[in-house]
Amino acid sequence: MSVDPKNQPGKILVGKSEDFQYLLLPLGNRHGLVTGATGTGKTVTLQVLAEGFSNAGVSVFASDVKGDLSGIAMPGDSKPPFVKRAADIGVEYTPDEFPVVFWDLFGEQGHPVRATISEMGPLLLSQLLELNDTQEGVINIAFRVADEQGLLLLDLKDLRALLQYVADHADELKTRYGNVAAASVGTIQRQLLVLENQGALKFFAEPALDINDFLRKDRNGRGIINVLAADKLMRSPRLYATFLLWMRSELFTTLPEVGDMDKPKLVFFFDEAHLLFDNAPKPLMDAIEQVVRLIRSKGVGVYFVTQNPLDVPEVVLGQLGNRVQHALRAFTPRDQRAVKAAADTFRQNPAFDTATVITQLGVGEALISMLEGKGTPAIVSRSLIAPPGSRVGPITEEERKKIIGSSPLLGKYETAIDSESAFEILAARASGKPLPGKPGAAAPGQPPVEAGASEGGGFLSTIGGMLGGILGSQAPAGKGRQRMSTGEMMARSMAQSAARSIGTQITRAIMRNVLGGMLK
Repeated sequence: MSVDPKNQPGKILVGKSEDFQYLLLPLGNRHGLVTGATGTGKTVTLQVLAEGFSNAGVSVFASDVKGDLSGIAMPGDSKPPFVKRAADIGVEYTPDEFPVVFWDLFGEQGHPVRATISEMGPLLLSQLLELNDTQEGVINIAFRVADEQGLLLLDLKDLRALLQYVADHADELKTRYGNVAAASVGTIQRQLLVLENQGALKFFAEPALDINDFLRKDRNGRGIINVLAADKLMRSPRLYATFLLWMRSELFTTLPEVGDMDKPKLVFFFDEAHLLFDNAPKPLMDAIEQVVRLIRSKGVGVYFVTQNPLDVPEVVLGQLGNRVQHALRAFTPRDQRAVKAAADTFRQNPAFDTATVITQLGVGEALISMLEGKGTPAIVSRSLIAPPGSRVGPITEEERKKIIGSSPLLGKYETAIDSESAFEILAARASGKPLPGKPGAAAPGQPPVEAGASEGGGFLSTIGGMLGGILGSQAPAGKGRQRMSTGEMMARSMAQSAARSIGTQITRAIMRNVLGGMLK
């Protein structure tokens, strides 16, 4: 009985030279790199790897910069080049479609992705906004005031209102926290405006994304492939950096340490990674380096797909063990340096000159060097990349709508909720009309009710009251940009959000400062 090369336990078929070339699943969290000039087949290689991980039950997250990757949701159409390539490799071409969930920070081409200001934390926000030490101190004061007065920070208007409150009460806060200069507050507000102009109003909102929704499988046990529409997002680099910094923080606070596993829990693919690194703010660069160095122990692999190995910073490049190198052109001095740099990173094959072969590879060919059993790179081999089973190329708008309409997450994130939070509470104070039952809603001239100061039980009593109010009675209607269609949906969403927020409040408070400090 013949053995199917495509279905080897613990392996992903990548291509074939003299022998079949596999990525070993236990080493899938050691990260990887796919490089090559435009049109040489990088996206096809990405699809092959993503399909392999999905078939193995590993969840995948991929940024789709050009829209090409969306085809992974549809079965392949048996294009003659791929059928021929399968025959040349010695495998059967079988069209297949994969479980895909589409995401979009703007909510146009997939489920909306949202986070709250509190989840970002003061240090990550300060790094993102590129604030100096004095301005960072103001942000920390603002978050401390919010914590003490029970002011929820959900969106940008909450943060703006809080900063204004801190500026207006600078004299009162001075003796406890230090100076709050109006100039510093003004600088922060201007930086927030830059973020807002790139679309952050849609990102900072509720319901916030539960990172566990990236770690799903379908009914057949295949890992969900999460595709982030990034064509528009890449034109908003500050917003993209915001998303990546938040996601990094969420992964570190949510996923436990697991060490080496028989396969990763989650694999990230960053297509067109040169767009990610070009002119990226330093906090993002630091965050990427930290992710690559530390997140392997969480069972997460990170794979960069880019045109040129020189696009990737050296500190990151050295951490990428699984490599696929498509053709490079050596027309310019920089191209020649790139060819040499790519060749030098491989474990050399005495059968050919690596630098020469890189410039001679045809479409669909690549140099492959995957990590072997002990984590050492294999000798580089000139290989033919296996054809993907899914469609190569973008799907239509109608197909995308159909997939989104049948998503298991449909209805969970589509409707934005504007809960009563810092903005509403501070506005009520200013108007002298307190919000009934809301902490911190005291009228002007009266001390605000601080979180944990309620009679009979302190902090735990406050938590019990919050849960009781949400789960035991109908949720109060917020003014909302949009309303949930039914009261049950509103209560469910608020309960989920509250439970998640309360259950991780202490952890997030610690981790957001630890993670922010790592970027120093």
